Amino acid sequence: MLGVDMPVTPDIHISHDGQEWAQEAAAFILSASEQAIQSTGRCLVALSGGSTPKTLYRTLREPEWKSRFNWPRIFFLFGDERCTSPEHPQSNFGMAQAEFFRPLNIPSDHIYRMKGEYQDPTVAAQEYERQLRELTKCPVSEPPRLDVILLGLGEDGHTASLFPGAEALREQSKIVTVGHSPTGIRDRLTLTLGVLNRAAVVLFLVTGPGKAEMVRRVIESESDADRSLPAARISPESGRLVWMLDEAAARRLTKLSHKEGT
Repeated sequence: MLGVDMPVTPDIHISHDGQEWAQEAAAFILSASEQAIQSTGRCLVALSGGSTPKTLYRTLREPEWKSRFNWPRIFFLFGDERCTSPEHPQSNFGMAQAEFFRPLNIPSDHIYRMKGEYQDPTVAAQEYERQLRELTKCPVSEPPRLDVILLGLGEDGHTASLFPGAEALREQSKIVTVGHSPTGIRDRLTLTLGVLNRAAVVLFLVTGPGKAEMVRRVIESESDADRSLPAARISPESGRLVWMLDEAAARRLTKLSHKEGT
């Protein structure tokens, strides 16, 4: 069964500002990629969209970081995608292509994108699931294990394109499904809880004061409503759950034991 929630204690890292946050996030991803490459010969990274990872991508392409990564051994996937063309300004792939892949000259055979432009998003989801299983040589009886999955956090508690109360949250057999956003581009492609919770490392990247209250609700989860939020249901079965926050995003955390980066 793919969607079982397991309690995991997260590692919380809090940076003083955006610049420090980006440097620490880059260092963490470098370390995680090196560990994966040492273990299996490659690193599979699922990227997220939005403005926060854009800051990270711009940091990773700076000379001091660009030269330290073993790029030929790293393969890139996506946690979700809007159902639109890759040229659309809200395409997660389009943003990554402009801000990350193209500046770093990442070859196309190292990039596995979700085909958001397909007329039928169900077909795109099925195709991406086949690609993931072929890439990881994973049988249909279990979800594949990715090395690093980057996730963001919406102000409503959604992550990837898993929205509160959505049917996609209850998916038990598929590793890629069609999600529906209440705003913006409605149809989305998204990894499901089963594959998210199988990852070796899940890394939440969250900055800014607008996310502070939801960060508190997800991390400290003091009610059933909080625990049912999509982001609160991310709990890797045998991997690490890591939150990298700036001070603005972490300011409402109340449990001192969580403030590991301060």
